[in-house]
Amino acid sequence: MNTFSELGLQSELLEAINDMGFITPSDIQLKTIPLLLENETDLVALAQTGTGKTAAFGFPLLHKIDISSRVTQGLILAPTRELCLQITNEMQLYGKNLKGLNIVAIYGGASITEQANQIKRGAQIIVATPGRMKDMIGRKMVDISKIEYSILDEADEMLNMGFYEDITDILSFTPQDKSTWLFSATMPKEVATIAKDFMHQPQEVTVGAKNVGSSNVSHEFYLVGSRDRYEALKRLADANPDIFSVVFCRTKRDTQKVAEKLIEDGYNASALHGDLSQNQRDLVMKSFRNKQIQMLVATDVAARGIDVDEITHVINYQLPDEIETYTHRSGRTGRAGKTGISMVIITKSELRKIKHIEKIIQKSFEEKSIPSGMEICEKQLFSLANKVHDTQINHDIDSYLPKINELFESTSKEELIKKFFSVEFSRFYNYYQKAPELNVEKSRGNEATGESIRFFINVGRKDGYDWMKLKDFIRDMLQLGKEDVYKVDVLDTFSFFNLDEHNKNKPLEFFKDFKLEGRFINVEVTENKGQRKSSGGGKRKKSRSFDKFKNDGPKKGGNRGGSKSKRKDKKSSGEFALSRPRRSRRK
Repeated sequence: MNTFSELGLQSELLEAINDMGFITPSDIQLKTIPLLLENETDLVALAQTGTGKTAAFGFPLLHKIDISSRVTQGLILAPTRELCLQITNEMQLYGKNLKGLNIVAIYGGASITEQANQIKRGAQIIVATPGRMKDMIGRKMVDISKIEYSILDEADEMLNMGFYEDITDILSFTPQDKSTWLFSATMPKEVATIAKDFMHQPQEVTVGAKNVGSSNVSHEFYLVGSRDRYEALKRLADANPDIFSVVFCRTKRDTQKVAEKLIEDGYNASALHGDLSQNQRDLVMKSFRNKQIQMLVATDVAARGIDVDEITHVINYQLPDEIETYTHRSGRTGRAGKTGISMVIITKSELRKIKHIEKIIQKSFEEKSIPSGMEICEKQLFSLANKVHDTQINHDIDSYLPKINELFESTSKEELIKKFFSVEFSRFYNYYQKAPELNVEKSRGNEATGESIRFFINVGRKDGYDWMKLKDFIRDMLQLGKEDVYKVDVLDTFSFFNLDEHNKNKPLEFFKDFKLEGRFINVEVTENKGQRKSSGGGKRKKSRSFDKFKNDGPKKGGNRGGSKSKRKDKKSSGEFALSRPRRSRRK
C-alpha cells in the first residue's frame, strides 16, 4: 500500500486527506489504519513522536463512528491542554467533510460550564485531559457510559505525570466491551500494566524498536562547568544562525529565568510552562509556529503540545529527572521526514546519564566542543553572506538608488563589501574577542579527569534530612552548582555524597570547624574499603557557627549562609540573578 486511497477509508476522509496534501501514509499509519478498520480489537501502538500517530487513530475513529447519532462514542485522553487542543484541531480537519460531526475538547484553564454545554449539544468524540475529564464525570456533566472507543495518546507521558489513578477512574465509567487503543512512544512497565488491566488480548504494532529514538535525529553533548551552562547555550545559538529550537529546562523557575536572560541578551525567545495562563500559552505557541520566536524555553509537561515540523534543534539545557523523558524531548525535532539535532549541555558529574540514555535510545552521542568566539564570528559572517546572495531584489528600492550610488561613488567594490559585512561582524567580534574557553577538558584541569570523590557527613534522617534537603544544604554551603552534588544517600544518623575531584577540598575546608545548632558537623573522605579518611584531625580551632540555618530541618531555597561577600559574588555570577526582559542587541 503506497497511498491513503488503498487503506479502505471512506471518500469524505480521502477528500480531506487530499486537501491537506497527504500523499504517502507513514509507517505507523500503514500498520494501524487497515488493522483498526477491519477489526474490533484492542491495540497497543508504539512509535516515536512525530510519526503521525494522531492520523493513525483519528481516521479509523472517524470512519467507524455514527455521525447521525449525538451519543458520545469516542473518548481520547491526552496528557496536556496543548496536546488536547492539537488533537481536536487535527481531528476537525480530518472530518471536515462529515456533516454533523461534533468534536469537543475538555481541558483545564477554560470554562467548565461552556465545555459542558458543548457536550450537551451532542459530541460524538471528546478529547480530554485526565484531570478535567475526571472532574466533569464527578459533576455528572458528561456521560461516557456508551462509548465504543477509548484512545490513550502519549500514554507513557500521562503515567509519568501521575495520571494513573485518574485514567483508571475514568475507564471505570466506560463499557467493558469497548475497544481501547493505546499509543505511546515508549513502553515502561506502567504502560504495560494499563494494557494488562484494561485491554483484552490487544494487537501490538511497533514502528522501529521499543523505546528507541528517531533515526532522523543526531545526538550531541557538550561538556562545560556548572556555572557556564547559560553561556554555552548562547554560543550554541550563535553558532547556528538559522536555529529554530526548543530549549528544555527541568523546572518552571529555571524555564522563566533562562527565557528572560535570553530576551535581555537580544534573542527572540519566550517561556512555556504551567504557570502561564491558557491565553498566554496560546499566544506563545502562535508566535513560535510563525517563527517569531526562535528559541522556545519549555518544561517537559508544557512541551507535550508542541507539534511543529520545522524545529531544527532540541537543546537540553538540563537533562530530565526521568531518563526516558529524553526520548520525548528529542522527538520534538526530526519530524515529518526532516532531520534534526538534539544537543545536551552537561557537567562532568552527568556523564553517566549519557551512557544510560544511549542504552535506552540505542544510539550514540557525539561529544562536541562549544564553539570559540572566532568560530561563531565566521559562521555568522558566512550566514549573512549567503542570505544576501540568495535575496531576491525588491525593485521598489530603485528610486532610492541614485542617492545611494552617489553616497558610495568613491567606494570600491571590495571596500563596500567590507563595510557592509563589518556592520554585523563587528557586533559579534566585539562580544566574543575576549570570550573565555568553556570546554572543561581544555580549561578546567582536574575537572576533566572525571574522578569522583565519596564523602561521609554525620547528619541523617534523624536530623530532618532527606536526600534533596541534604543536597541543597551541601550545595548552598559550598556555593556549588545544581549538578555538582550527586549520589546522595541519607541514612538514620549519617549520610554520603559525591563531588568531582576538582571540588574535593571545598567540603574539607568549609566543614573543618563548623557547628550546626551547637553541634560539630564532620565531613570526611571515604575509602574504597569502607574506612574513612579524616578531614582534619588534632585540636579544633574556634568554631564557626551556623545555628540559625536548620529550623525543623533545612528549608529549600534562599541563600543560607556564607559571608556577605560570598553572597554578593554568587549573585553577580548570574546564578540567582533574574533579568528583566527588555529589547536590546547582543552586547
